[in-house]
This record gives sequence, structure tokens and C-alpha cells, in this order.
Amino acid sequence: MVFHPPVQIVAKAGDAGKYKTGLPAWNMVLRGFMAGAYIAMGGALATICSTGIMATDATLRYGTASAGFAQLLLGATFPVGLIIIVLTGAELFTGDAMLAPMAAFIHKISWMNVINLWVWVYIGNLIGSIWYAYLMAYGPFSTWDATGAATVTAFGTRAIAIAVAKTSYVGTAGMWSAFLKAIGCNWLVNLAILLGICADDLVGKFFGIWFPIMAFVSSGFEHSIANMYFIPAGIFTQNFITDPTKVTASLNWVTMWTSNLIIVTIGNIVGALFFVGVLYWVAFRKEIAALK
Repeated sequence: MVFHPPVQIVAKAGDAGKYKTGLPAWNMVLRGFMAGAYIAMGGALATICSTGIMATDATLRYGTASAGFAQLLLGATFPVGLIIIVLTGAELFTGDAMLAPMAAFIHKISWMNVINLWVWVYIGNLIGSIWYAYLMAYGPFSTWDATGAATVTAFGTRAIAIAVAKTSYVGTAGMWSAFLKAIGCNWLVNLAILLGICADDLVGKFFGIWFPIMAFVSSGFEHSIANMYFIPAGIFTQNFITDPTKVTASLNWVTMWTSNLIIVTIGNIVGALFFVGVLYWVAFRKEIAALK
């Protein structure tokens, strides 16, 4: 198995970031759409595979299986999305939150180039994630009778419970918790990106990506792009519930942003930019300069 030493990994990360910032805007959005959908695929798989292990109500009480095992199963199935993204060249905002700044450090590209990439990829990720959430809500998360009436499946009930939990961050303490979870998430996500760069072969990339992503999901951290799928999936599916007493009023398109995505996006940027990008640039800047 061929792998690169740390200094070459950091240099390759900078090269990748420089390439990404040079893409035209339409391509950033297109690749972002694909990545958003791929992350959603992992989220949908994790939702279905965790159904029945954890309770399906909003309190997320655990059933017969241990809480740790339930989280492990959730984490073990989610990484398929990032594996597809890295191996097929799609664009993920949370990865670009480290790769683009690394290019700015190494190649001295402008920070406007970095922000431009972030904005267009974020938009593409959002569109792709919501589209796949719609697909799942009207597909596996619901059943339809001859009259066109929908019934939420067990998978759909689980999707709603996940979305409710992710929009439950309220108050200063809640926002601080979400922020810290977002930092931890993207610290691990970008270590996965670096390990994917480390290996040249398919098996090495697979395992390099899988373990850190499994760790972040199993730990209960918050990923902005994954939440662009999880929360809309719950919103779409909840629309099929006819009993008003079973509808969670706090789950809507406004709380998706105010109780999750805004603070989680900021935390993801901090986790990628400072805890991976800056730390590795400072640690290896002399060795990188010697490579030129």
C-alpha cells in the first residue's frame, strides 16, 4: 500500500485547493449538487439502518440495544457519502473549508477566491441535499394508497425524530453545544480528507476516510451539509402526518437555519480552517517551502 509522508499530504491538499478555486462557478455548483446528494445518500442509509434500534419518538430513547452500539451502527453506514465524493471528484463545502485555505497559505491565492468557492459549493450542496431529502420523503419514508393519501413508514418516523433532535438547540447553551459539536465534526472530516489524500490506492483511501467519518457520526457531532439532508427529510415527511398532536411545530424551514445550520456552518469552518488547515500549515510550512 503506497502512502505519502505528512509534508506531501499537506502540499497535495494545497494543490487540490488551488485547483478547486479555479473552477468556474457553474461547475462549483454542479459538483456541489452531486456532493450534497452523496452525503444525503449516506444520511439516508444511516437513518434506515438505525431504525428500530433507537426509539422513533423525538426523545430518542434507546430500546433493547445499547446506546453505544446504536451510534456505532449509525456511524458505520454514513461514510459512504464522503467516500463517493473523494473518489469521484465532487465538491463538499466542509472539505473545501480546509482545502481552499490551505491553497491560500501555500500558493498565496486570494481569500476572495476561497470565499467564492465556499459560497457556490455551499449552494450546490444545499440543492443536492434537499433534492435527495425530497426523494426519500416521497419514497422510502412514506407509503401511498389508491386515493393518494400518505402514511409515514417506520423509516420516516425515524427521519422525523432525527430532524427534531437537530433543531432542538435553543438558547446560549444550546448554540454553544452545537458550535462545539460542529468543530469536532469538521476536525474529523478533514482528517479523513487528509487520509484520503495520503493513500494512492482504492483500499487505502476507503479505510482512511471511513474511520474518521465513523468517529464523527458515532460521537454525535454536527455536520452542516448532512443536516441539509436530515432536517429537510424530516420536514418533508412530517407533512404527511394528519394528526396535529403528532406534529412538532419547532421543525420547520426557519428553525433549520436558526437552530442548526447557521451555528453549525460557522463551527464547521472553525474546525476545518483552524484545527486542521492552520495547525498543519504551521507545523509543516518549512518542509513545504523546501519542496518547492
